[in-house]
Amino acid sequence: MQLSGGNTIRVWDTSNLKQVLDEAYANNIAVIAGLPMPVSGIFSFYNDRSKVSAQLNGFRSIVKRYSTHPALLMWCLGNEVDFPYSPRFTHFYQVYRNLLKMIHEEDPDHPVTTALINFERRCIYNIRMKIPELDLISINTFGSLHTLQKDLDQFSWFWDGPFLITEWGVKGPWESDATAWWAPIESNSTVKAAQHLHLYEHSMPVKDPRFLGAFVFLWGYKQEVTHTWFNLFSANGDASETVNVMQYIWTGKWPAHKAPQIKNILLDGKAAKDNIILNSKTVHTAEVFLQHTPADTTSVRWEILKEDWYARNWYEPNTKKPSGHDSLLVRLQGHKAFFRTPEKEGPYRIFATFSDTRGYFASANIPFYVIEQ
Repeated sequence: MQLSGGNTIRVWDTSNLKQVLDEAYANNIAVIAGLPMPVSGIFSFYNDRSKVSAQLNGFRSIVKRYSTHPALLMWCLGNEVDFPYSPRFTHFYQVYRNLLKMIHEEDPDHPVTTALINFERRCIYNIRMKIPELDLISINTFGSLHTLQKDLDQFSWFWDGPFLITEWGVKGPWESDATAWWAPIESNSTVKAAQHLHLYEHSMPVKDPRFLGAFVFLWGYKQEVTHTWFNLFSANGDASETVNVMQYIWTGKWPAHKAPQIKNILLDGKAAKDNIILNSKTVHTAEVFLQHTPADTTSVRWEILKEDWYARNWYEPNTKKPSGHDSLLVRLQGHKAFFRTPEKEGPYRIFATFSDTRGYFASANIPFYVIEQ
């Protein structure tokens, strides 16, 4: 990150916080430390005095321990917890105010923020009316980033305080086009890189004097509908083309070497938007096309995975990569993969990942649906 010009990171919780802070300090990186809270609608938590008390004591211990760490920039009390109107949430607001008061008392040197989903006027109104001691507001926004400046301007009559953008990036699976069976269609890594650059140059409110900075979303190598949707780095640490873009955004200079660039991926000559439905146990061809073929592209990896439709509830999505069906790959030839469709009916995806010898990768995938014969 530092080599690309970044200067601050945000973590969602306190897992390995000492290690994060120490490594950040060693690399001249500041940290916004997250103090995780259940969403406001979990009444079984906020109405339970013993759970609330344990949370307060736990957070107090963390704040006291790390308040003097030189890498700490601020605290983020809750990520997307929501701030509703209803009186049913009285205990939630009491808990939140008590936590905020404790942090300010134990650590008066670092501000406290909270992260909202998009520019939500309802939440901002309730924060300013019920939690005025909160130092600043942070916003997580993806597909709605292009309207953020307009939203800020139109609501400045009520709230004109400082703000951060603590998550931004390409449209999430919940905002994207989908197939007929509701499998979100993912852009390839080159399209994502171009979208990041366009969003920053045309939608980021960099000229707003209230704007304190923005954090590009880094989900790590984790699952969110796919394992490639938000990853800026691969499982082995290779960097995507979006990392090239962020270096340009942060430093004004492009790196000497760039990641491979993908033009398209097709299955039997069709794109994802064509709603590809295949019979089971039949052979088909997937092909990925590069913008150009760099001399140092060394490998192409293909994977066939079940579609990720599992979620325990609306606020706890699956983060585990689905099981693979790589045994269905019949033959690989150049940038083509010949594969046999699974026996079991259902939704699947085929993934292609290019890797070069300088630590960069490019990825693309295409969903398809299998019907049993």
